[in-house]
Amino acid sequence: CGNDSEEDMFGDYDSFYGNDSLMAQVDDIEHKYLQDKNMDVKAAGEIVLGNLQSGVHQKEQDNFSASENTAVLQSEKEGACQMHGSDPADGNQELTESILDDLPSSQLLYFEKMDELSSASRTSPGSRGRDERVNPSLDKIRDPLSFYGGAEHRTRPADSSSCSKRVLFKTESLKDHLKSAMTGNARAQTLQVSKTKQLKEAVLSEEIFVARKAIESSSVDIGPFYGLPSKVKDLFGQLRGIETLYEWQHDCLMLESLQQRKNLIYSLPTGGGKTLVAEIIILQELLCRQKDVLVILPYVAIVQEKVWLQGLSSFGIELGFLVEEYAGSKGRFPPIKRRVKKSLYIATIEKGHALVNSLIETERIDNLGLVVVDELHMLGEGSRGAVLEITLAKILYTSKKTQIIGMSATLNNVGDLQKFLQAEYYTNDFRPVELKEYIKIRDTIYAVDSKAENGFAFSRLLNFKYSSNLEKADPDHIIALVTEVIPKYSCLIFCPNKKSCENVASMVCKYLKKEFRAHREKEKQDLIKNLKSIGNGTVCPVLKQTVPFGIAYHHSGLTNDERKSIEEAYSSGVLCLLACTATLAAGVNLPARRVILRAPYVGNDFLKKNQYKQMIGRAGRAGIDSAGESILIVQEKDKHLVQDLVHSPLENCYSNLLLELTKGMQSLLLSLVGLKIAVTHEEVDNFMCCTLLGVQQPLLSKEKSLSAIIKDGLENLIEKGLLKGRLSEKDHNSKSTLTITPLGKATYKGSIDLAYCNLLYKELKKGLEGLVLESNLHLLYLSTPYDMTSTCSPDWMIYLRQFNQLSAAEQKVADVVGVPESFITKKASGQAIRKNVDNAVVNRLYLTFVLYALLKETNIWSVSEKFNMSRGYVQNLLSSAASFASCLLHFCEELEEFWVYKALLTELTKQLTYCVRTELIPLMEVAGVLEARAKQLYNAGYKTLAHLANANPETLVRMIEHLSRRQAKQIVSSAKMLLSEKAEALQEEVEELLKVPTDIP
Repeated sequence: CGNDSEEDMFGDYDSFYGNDSLMAQVDDIEHKYLQDKNMDVKAAGEIVLGNLQSGVHQKEQDNFSASENTAVLQSEKEGACQMHGSDPADGNQELTESILDDLPSSQLLYFEKMDELSSASRTSPGSRGRDERVNPSLDKIRDPLSFYGGAEHRTRPADSSSCSKRVLFKTESLKDHLKSAMTGNARAQTLQVSKTKQLKEAVLSEEIFVARKAIESSSVDIGPFYGLPSKVKDLFGQLRGIETLYEWQHDCLMLESLQQRKNLIYSLPTGGGKTLVAEIIILQELLCRQKDVLVILPYVAIVQEKVWLQGLSSFGIELGFLVEEYAGSKGRFPPIKRRVKKSLYIATIEKGHALVNSLIETERIDNLGLVVVDELHMLGEGSRGAVLEITLAKILYTSKKTQIIGMSATLNNVGDLQKFLQAEYYTNDFRPVELKEYIKIRDTIYAVDSKAENGFAFSRLLNFKYSSNLEKADPDHIIALVTEVIPKYSCLIFCPNKKSCENVASMVCKYLKKEFRAHREKEKQDLIKNLKSIGNGTVCPVLKQTVPFGIAYHHSGLTNDERKSIEEAYSSGVLCLLACTATLAAGVNLPARRVILRAPYVGNDFLKKNQYKQMIGRAGRAGIDSAGESILIVQEKDKHLVQDLVHSPLENCYSNLLLELTKGMQSLLLSLVGLKIAVTHEEVDNFMCCTLLGVQQPLLSKEKSLSAIIKDGLENLIEKGLLKGRLSEKDHNSKSTLTITPLGKATYKGSIDLAYCNLLYKELKKGLEGLVLESNLHLLYLSTPYDMTSTCSPDWMIYLRQFNQLSAAEQKVADVVGVPESFITKKASGQAIRKNVDNAVVNRLYLTFVLYALLKETNIWSVSEKFNMSRGYVQNLLSSAASFASCLLHFCEELEEFWVYKALLTELTKQLTYCVRTELIPLMEVAGVLEARAKQLYNAGYKTLAHLANANPETLVRMIEHLSRRQAKQIVSSAKMLLSEKAEALQEEVEELLKVPTDIP
């Protein structure tokens, strides 16, 4: 095609110009039908043109054989005959099918629908119906760009309509027209994006549009996959291995209440598939209704699992929405307002509350289309339950457009919750795997049977020979119970406390046969290497002993890296037995063939029915086990208590707003006034009717009326200097307006516990007079969480040693905050102390020393040894400090006098969040990448987010040790999501900067 002449571009090439060529046959068609006034030459010519253009753009071979061209043309001749009213030949159907084969599936469905509609309107079906069937498709294909739009920029003649008209008068014009088109195609620049990809995107876009329209119409029949594009179903198959839904899931999704966007509570046993239903509803909101979604989860680990392990970032990348993590110190307030993409916020209870506050304050709460609450029974659990209740009550009161979905496996007084959330209720006892409950007393197993006389029916005796030594070491016959299932199947042992977990794991592996070591031996060696890498060369002695047998412990004493590695090894079958605490039952999803409860206690407290149900709910893995078993080990003295436990109903869920005063009622009242939701006593009373406390008021506030409790709370806030205004002494109908003070606003926006807000203000104010900036020790003290001081017991020799290692300026910090050197010295030497020193301040400074050492060494293992603390406690301290530093930053942003702290706290929050070398921080932002993995990636050359986003998962698997293909894909997806989020945020900022005020000429 080097010749510039259009006439010579194809020369005398026989395939196009010979007597049997395509051009010759086009010429014949033109002459044959030129005289027929009904002939639609334009349509026939452009069908051929479309086929040729398609051929050029798909880079198909340039040399068409004469026989192929003849076949194609014959089909087109018959199509033209049909359009002219000639007798249809059998080839007409083939023509229709060949044309339709090139269209996306969604368009085919559209044509079929149109055909059905047209068939229904005909009086006499038959041959006429077959004749007319091709017309809709031909109408669509006359303009090859009509379906795909201008995105593909296909080359067309500049004046195709006039050219088509001239065909009727000039015999050679159609041939010239086609030749000109082929010339243009040959010269056109090759498309860089594959046609297949563009067609898929077109289908997805169209299906989302159709689903959105269907949902808006409130029809029960809402599309290919519950109102979602078929790609969503494909993604569930690819990413989760889910091909079909359970019957209850389908029934729940088709509920009339959901179609009408009513609030819904649904309850099923653990493992029943509740999460999938919620995720489909979430995707409907994001894709079809184009609204943001908030998911509230109880713990940071579960938030991270949802973002990371369950691959929601991958869904976001594929379907065009953003996944934003709100946990610990992560999260932006208010969130960025997106122009195009919608956001899925995945948050802990506390961060979810702060997010809702920021949306109400910026008048964007209606942009939040859906709120999903997992573990709804958390409403009844202490201060966190109070915060959850406050969050939901605010949403109910301020936005009538936001739908609330709550789910739980352990709900009892559902009626109260329905009134509170104004919700419908759906329940089902479905479980994909049958659960068989047993208890063990001595060496006898009893089945839990409500029909039996005492609630238990004899099942079997344990068949395991115990030596006298083994009987002493294992009086509860744990080894007999676990060896019935491991290593072929998995097993969980729930223990009352952390020490018991480690003891059980050690004891079991001591008495297992050596054959257990051979099971997946290499993978267990790799796990030990990985744990050694995480600990910078150190492995926990217990894990070093137990892992070769496929056994490990799981509790809060592990670091995040260790816990993640152990969970992954258990999920993949490398580990077959975990000895764990009750937190695992409420945390990440790790099911087992058999669940053993070591004792009916959590710590020193007798087991609650909710806890029991959550633990035994881990038994049975869908798709793997035919049944799941739970065995509760019972001592004779606890037999009657256990009878009551297994046969009693679940505990009721009660409001905690009154019990948790500073984090409950007073916190709520402060934010109501601050957000201008309710600014008079009367308005506050009206709001309280929308809370769970309002529903349960007759039961929970018998001694005092709710209005009187509110009045006391408001007066207390005025006394603390957090609110301004006067309350009427006589009745609550006073119209006097309350306003929030700057300190009050800083307190609720920083999510600071009201018990500490005045103390915090004083300490920050004092810091302005003499903040020691030689190091970040003083700032770290201010960022050390108040609520962890009660769990701290300083080792005074370590305290003195750490103090003596400080510089003179740093030692001054201890004196400034109220811990003189003489006090530490006397304590270390065991001398009597006459001067009173605040224990909370002493403990807080000790924890500050721990954090200071961490930021210098960035090694949790060495710091935990130095301070004689468990590494899990040190990790928890670090996470809590990062979260509190973030709250402190928001607190200072609201008080102009503390402007100096803003820049300092921004940097400190980042250091506490990641606690790694500065160069690793960008990699640590990626979901699922912790310190050990970040080091591996950095050393392999992946040093930025862009490096990871552009990485090939297969290459990552080859270059990074102990990285599975699934993990590699998730890392790349998460990096892409973060880059997309950052790019969109920058674009928003640029557009804001470029906005020109209307009053400027």
